[in-house]
Amino acid sequence: MSEKNRRVALCGVMLESNAFSPIAKEADFRNALYVTGADIVVEARKSVSTVPREMAAFVQTMDATGPWTPVPLLLTNCPPWGPVNGEFFTACVAQIIAGLEAAGPLDGVYIANHGAMVATDDGDPDGTLMTAIRDAVGGDVAVIATLDLHANISGAMAAATDAIIGYQTNPHVDQVQRGEEAALLMRQMFAGMRPIQNFIRLPLVPPSTTLLTAAGPYGELIDYGQRRAREEAGEIVNVSVFGNFAFSDCAKNGLSIVVTARTDVDKAAGLANEIATRAWNNRAAFSRELTSIDEAVTLANRNEGTPIIFSDAGDNPGGGGEGRTTWLLAALVAGGAKGVYYGAFFDQELALEAHALGEGATFDAVFNRTGDTEFSKRFECKAEVLKLHDGDMVGRLGIYKDRRLKLGPCAALQIGGEDGITVVVISARHQAADPMFFEMFGLDIAQARTVCVKSRGHFRAGFIPWFPPEHVYEVDTAGLTSPVLSRFQWRNLPRPVYPMDPDTDWTPPG
Repeated sequence: MSEKNRRVALCGVMLESNAFSPIAKEADFRNALYVTGADIVVEARKSVSTVPREMAAFVQTMDATGPWTPVPLLLTNCPPWGPVNGEFFTACVAQIIAGLEAAGPLDGVYIANHGAMVATDDGDPDGTLMTAIRDAVGGDVAVIATLDLHANISGAMAAATDAIIGYQTNPHVDQVQRGEEAALLMRQMFAGMRPIQNFIRLPLVPPSTTLLTAAGPYGELIDYGQRRAREEAGEIVNVSVFGNFAFSDCAKNGLSIVVTARTDVDKAAGLANEIATRAWNNRAAFSRELTSIDEAVTLANRNEGTPIIFSDAGDNPGGGGEGRTTWLLAALVAGGAKGVYYGAFFDQELALEAHALGEGATFDAVFNRTGDTEFSKRFECKAEVLKLHDGDMVGRLGIYKDRRLKLGPCAALQIGGEDGITVVVISARHQAADPMFFEMFGLDIAQARTVCVKSRGHFRAGFIPWFPPEHVYEVDTAGLTSPVLSRFQWRNLPRPVYPMDPDTDWTPPG
């Protein structure tokens, strides 16, 4: 008897929301990624794609494992920014639900979301979308979601899905594996398995700089969860540990554990409790020292041997930063730093001015000309237009590997002479997590004494060939993504939470 041709809906509204950043509007999504219908599948099957890698991996794994009919609905993505405009999000949900209702009988729904979205009128839009999908398809249809490990998990999200699968790496380099896992789990559900989930959220809101996975408390926790999952492989299907995204400033903030089992509710609950208790008992380890700006300038000037890399941690576009703060750049210029590559500075006006002047022109470059704020100041200095680029590039390492990016008109500006500071200016806001941000101008990373990137963590995977962890410095800069959480005026974050409230207590459920 031939295998049934399963019908699976595909959708996703992906955004990591920083509540302190400007509202993410419809245009922000459409300019980044907005794909509907058959175009989702066409794009997912390409070797170099614009869709998230987990969606491409899910589609390609379903193709490889048996007959199926994809029912593509809507897939849209915006780089990390502020709360999503409520009207636009509501329209996205309505479009997805209308597609589900028009699709006829379905066997499954795959959701590729980030999981840390908030809306201007909804503190849990991920939960709203997942609940609407479950209500539309009913309880017998498999609903599986893949999420970023910075997701903020709510009870509604867990209740509406059969399985939530989180990334296991930060920098995120395992999206393909998670998409494959989602497809294989859905195939198991088609064969009759009906998984159950258990979800625990802790009053623990770690700074983003403590959520790396190669080492440290978070990596150790994920490794422990995966080891326990292997030991219980006969019953445990998935263990996901979500570090949360503090800047979402919402009621569902907090490190969360989701354990999915085949049938045994008690085993899922017991393992979730075990991992949560381990995390809580080690909560004091979720702290990390930062490098001051003055120390960074000293390091840059002393560095004549081993190259080093700085993270402009307070202004990470990958966490909702504007990508245009000038604190570190101004300090390096004032300190006379040499042999520095700095990028990527998001300033379309500056990039267009450089294109109008042409390569070789010298001018008074104004960085962040839109005006001073508490997080960023205007900075002006003499610069030469070194190189120009149209901004169309394909990433080659880390999170952007084989992803096509359209950065708009870009420029490499030279400050302080030939061996001074080379600043990459871009017209579309992205974190500089890939060497191609520099290499597209013909710049050789190996020739730099110091590289500065506006990225908090993902640059580690993109620049690992040149900078092992001991050569990485996270600089304490002001901005919308500062790891110093006490600098922010929290409105919706549940309190008390550790480490902001050191005396916070937690008792395991049951």
